[in-house]
Amino acid sequence: MTGSPNPRIPALYPVILPVPAEVGEFVPRDRVVFLSRHARLALEKSAARSAIPMGELRQTDNGAPLPFDGTYWSISHKPRYVAGVVAPMPIGIDIEKIRPCAKGLFEKTAGQAEWALAKTGSDSLATFFRYWTAKEVVVKAAGTGLKDLLKCKIDTLIDEHHLTIRYAGKDWHIEHFFFDGHIASIMTAGRLIHWFVGE
Repeated sequence: MTGSPNPRIPALYPVILPVPAEVGEFVPRDRVVFLSRHARLALEKSAARSAIPMGELRQTDNGAPLPFDGTYWSISHKPRYVAGVVAPMPIGIDIEKIRPCAKGLFEKTAGQAEWALAKTGSDSLATFFRYWTAKEVVVKAAGTGLKDLLKCKIDTLIDEHHLTIRYAGKDWHIEHFFFDGHIASIMTAGRLIHWFVGE
C-alpha cells in the first residue's frame, strides 16, 4: 500500500489560520482561550469546505475529541498559527514551528533505525519535526495520547512530504505541508489533501 490518494474517496480540507500579532501580548490564560477559539474557527472553515454541517464539539475527560454525527475532528494551535480539520474517520492534525531543540528530544522521538531512514541523518530539524508531528497525528487519531509516541515507528519515508508509520498493527499514512517556517502534518487515509492557509 503506497498511500497514494484515491480520487473516488472524498478529499480532506485542513485549514490553517494565522494568529493576530496582538495575541502575543495577551496574558497566558487569555492567549490559550483565544487560540482554542481560533482553532475551532479553522475547524468550522474545514467543515464548510467539506460541506459538513458543524455539530457540538465535545471531548473525553482526557481531552480527546468526540465525533459529532459520525464526523471526526482535530485541532492544533501554536503561537503563530492554528489548524483544524474534519473527516469521516478518526483524524489527527498537528502544527509545529521548525526551530532548534535539545538533542535529547531526538532520542525521545525516534530510534536509530528510524533516523537511519532519513538521508539527512539524525540531526536535521526538518526531519525531526516531520517525525514528531507525524507521530503526534497518529496518537491524536488513535485517541491514545503522547504516552504512545514511541510506540509509533517510522516505517517508510516515501518522499519529502509523505511517510508511513507503523502503530497498533497497521500502517498510518501521513502528509506534510511546509509553510512560513512551520510544518503541518495530517493523516491521509488514502485521501487527497487540499490545504488552505489564510483568513
